[in-house]
Amino acid sequence: MDIEQIRTYVLGKPSVTEGFPFGSDVIVFKVHDKMFLLLPLDTPEPQFNVKCEPDLAIELREQFPDCVFPGYHMNKKHWNTIVVNGRMNRQTLLDQIDRSYRLVSDSTRNKRK
Repeated sequence: MDIEQIRTYVLGKPSVTEGFPFGSDVIVFKVHDKMFLLLPLDTPEPQFNVKCEPDLAIELREQFPDCVFPGYHMNKKHWNTIVVNGRMNRQTLLDQIDRSYRLVSDSTRNKRK
C-alpha cells in the first residue's frame, strides 16, 4: 500500500475529515473531530499512526517487531506506528485502520448521547 491508497481508503469511511494541523508533512484524519490516524508524507516507507487497545498494541509490537512500534509522538500505551514495509499483509493493515476508526468513532458516539 502506498500513501494515496491509504488516504483513499480512510476517506471512504463515514464522517472522516482530513487536515494538516501539524504542518504540511502530516495528514491527520479525524472522525467527529477526533484523531484516529496520522499519515506522515515525508518518510522513506509509508507509515501511519493508529489508535489501539493497550493489550493489542503490545501484542502487535511483539508479533510484528520490524513494522509495529509504539506511536511516534503519541501516547505509547494507546497508539502504534505501523510501517508499511511488506511484513504485514494488506488486510492486517486495513484491520488496524478499521480498529482505530471504530475505537474513536465509538468513543465520540458515546459522549454525544
